[in-house]
Amino acid sequence: MSAEAAAAAVRTDRVTALAAELIRCDTRNPPGGEQPAVERLSVVLRELGAGIEVVEPEPGRPSVLARVGSGDGPTLLVNGHIDVVPVAEADWSVPPFGGHVRDGLLYGRGACDMKGGIAAALEGLRACREAGVLPPAAIAFHLVADEETGGRVGTEALVKSGLVKADAAVVPEPSELKVGVAERGSLMAEIVVRGRAAHGSDPAAGRSAVADAARIVSALHLADFGIDAHPLLGSPTCNVGTIAGGTAVNIVAAECRLRVDRRVLPGETREEALATVTRLIDAAGEFDYDATVLAFAEGSKLDAGHPFITEVRQAAEHAPVRGLKLGTDARFLRNQLGIPSVVYGPGSMTVAHTADEYVPVAELATAARTFARLYATFRGVTSNDG
Repeated sequence: MSAEAAAAAVRTDRVTALAAELIRCDTRNPPGGEQPAVERLSVVLRELGAGIEVVEPEPGRPSVLARVGSGDGPTLLVNGHIDVVPVAEADWSVPPFGGHVRDGLLYGRGACDMKGGIAAALEGLRACREAGVLPPAAIAFHLVADEETGGRVGTEALVKSGLVKADAAVVPEPSELKVGVAERGSLMAEIVVRGRAAHGSDPAAGRSAVADAARIVSALHLADFGIDAHPLLGSPTCNVGTIAGGTAVNIVAAECRLRVDRRVLPGETREEALATVTRLIDAAGEFDYDATVLAFAEGSKLDAGHPFITEVRQAAEHAPVRGLKLGTDARFLRNQLGIPSVVYGPGSMTVAHTADEYVPVAELATAARTFARLYATFRGVTSNDG
């Protein structure tokens, strides 16, 4: 069977080595600077017979687009981001950009989020070539900048430019080798609370914006928004992440600012999510405040009965489906383009963005075998997005 022949050709040492090379490319975002990873990936993609195009919406923020196979047949897209979040090096016990293996774990910033997943997806294609298995569909790779700060010069820019065309897509973010079919989005907002300054010796003569903000924090943090839980994603949540106010310890605070992260379910709009926040604030008391949206990312999902989910699960040896409490670039593909998209990759989001981030070497190989099987069998799917 060609799919199993391709899977058997996966080499653990090779996929680990490529993941380590990508980790050694310092692509912290901010500030960005994905060029070192683009250069290395371009070499690998050419070795795999791909035609490549480098797209650079802003100077120093490149993404590499590649395609293996041609014609009018179906296309399977692999979308992965090559930027990583910053590091506090003092918190690490290993060099964050060293790409070292210890006790079966590959360590480094981006090991699981998500250079390991990209390496696994590329190893799957290399294994097909070495096994003499010709994928029946074209395989496209969009290895992009800027996912960690919203995707404006990454996948979002590609979508707006009309460069994303595919019959189905896999985003190899860390999913613990499960098939992610739904994810929450996020509303990030700043709430400015206004009070009335007075001398600190007579606080009743003023109105403390800090005290009012404290009541608002109590109303919002871990709040129940009265929205039915999603079977895979649970209920919406709210985290009050920062707060700052007042000018001096002996002055009643005239202003206080807090920023909140309200996670949204698929289908919730920016306006609806903001309204649930302001309703809770208004119910907690009479406050003088403004709420301003800083950023919004939609939730997204793929209908549970979509045949592409079944196909990916079969390639992944019947891995279960799951939801993700955070967001990925899959939202652009699902919501803006209607491309059936799943998230599948090695590693766990529980260690993404942490010190001593790692990915199990065994999971790199398992994911690569899944990709090899999928490339060997994908012939297109019937669209049934929801």
